[in-house]
Amino acid sequence: MTTTPSVLFVCVHNAGRSQMAAGFLSHLAGDAIEVRSAGSAPAGSINPAAAEAMSEVGIDITAQTPKILTTDAVQASDVVITMGCGDSCPIFPGKSYRDWVLEDPAGQGVDAVRPIRDEIKTRVEALIAELTSQPATR
Repeated sequence: MTTTPSVLFVCVHNAGRSQMAAGFLSHLAGDAIEVRSAGSAPAGSINPAAAEAMSEVGIDITAQTPKILTTDAVQASDVVITMGCGDSCPIFPGKSYRDWVLEDPAGQGVDAVRPIRDEIKTRVEALIAELTSQPATR
């Protein structure tokens, strides 16, 4: 029996990169992949430049809120993608861990965030192709 694969995106503040990645994955994969995002030190709100950059491509992430990274979120995910949170992410056997090295959009304007957004979209598209071309196992 196959189950829906699940992905957890983790960055420090859960306000920019991980929220953009989760937005793209939800938008592009629909119900085919379960999506989570969290941060090791969550910000108080979504990065406005990240929200603006995403709205330019038709994805609204303004209703999202930064969430604290929990052990349960990692345990419930098949793939954990970190974006600059280093060693603060708990490691569990049987999970697939990846580190996406991406510039931090914190404090930057939308012009600087657009190339980060576009790189995230490219990586998410490749992730979708990978996860939907093979049976998911839990």
